[in-house]
Amino acid sequence: MSSSGRPWSLSLMFLLGMASEGISCPSRCSCQYLEVNCTGQQLQEFPVDIPLDTRQLILAANNISYLPTLELSFLADLVYLDCRKNLLGDDLDFTFIGTAKLVYLDLSFNNLTEVTFSTFSHLLSLVVLKISDNPNLVAIEKDAFANNTWLRHLDVSRTGLTFLDTSTVQDLPNLRLLGLSDNLWHCNCSFLDFITWMMESNVHFPDADNITCYTPAGLHALRMPAVEAQLHFSCLTQLYKQDYVFLCLIGFCIFFASTVAAWLAGVCAVYQVHASKGEEEEEEEEEEEE
Repeated sequence: MSSSGRPWSLSLMFLLGMASEGISCPSRCSCQYLEVNCTGQQLQEFPVDIPLDTRQLILAANNISYLPTLELSFLADLVYLDCRKNLLGDDLDFTFIGTAKLVYLDLSFNNLTEVTFSTFSHLLSLVVLKISDNPNLVAIEKDAFANNTWLRHLDVSRTGLTFLDTSTVQDLPNLRLLGLSDNLWHCNCSFLDFITWMMESNVHFPDADNITCYTPAGLHALRMPAVEAQLHFSCLTQLYKQDYVFLCLIGFCIFFASTVAAWLAGVCAVYQVHASKGEEEEEEEEEEEE
């Protein structure tokens, strides 16, 4: 039995060997077992002929400006994608629709301008997301990471962000590390809720000394702990000019309404007096006629 089975096993090994030799590897890239590395090859476009069973794809330090959705969807087993230091822009919505197994994604040092719900909503297994060092990134939608509930490491440091809604990160149950340093944070009353969450959460903030306010001028370069106390005082105990205007309008409306109500009450009272006098005069006239 062993002698008859040996030729089949040898044939199978031979076929597997031929198949492995025939596996293509992108030009100017190196391929190992389930890994394709194209770092620093001055690639202008997404490489072709990537093995379909690739688990780890490294495209760092190139000049790629576009990630084709179709080609990426062929890499259904991809779990690690490194695209740092490229020219990727703001057209990433639905790009990762076919890479649902992706666990690690690095898009740092690119030209991202915004993150919407459609950007990463299909990455249900995502654990690490790095979008730092995108100086043109100025907006992250409130529900941008609503589907990324496994996210543990999120880095948005050194971008153009001035505001981040608290619910964007507060609703991530597994978040453990959040990079926020060297951004242009606008520390107004709308940002107080986020700063309070930072102080109370169990999330770790690396490079915390550089998480500071950029505006307004009175809070420039101040760290978040110090800013929280000042914002609590200025936002919760003091009134701004628009608040006084609003209160004056409310007061005027109340005064006007009360004046109108008093006038109507007076008119009704006078009307009742005249009506009662008229009834009395009619009764007197009837008595005289009798």
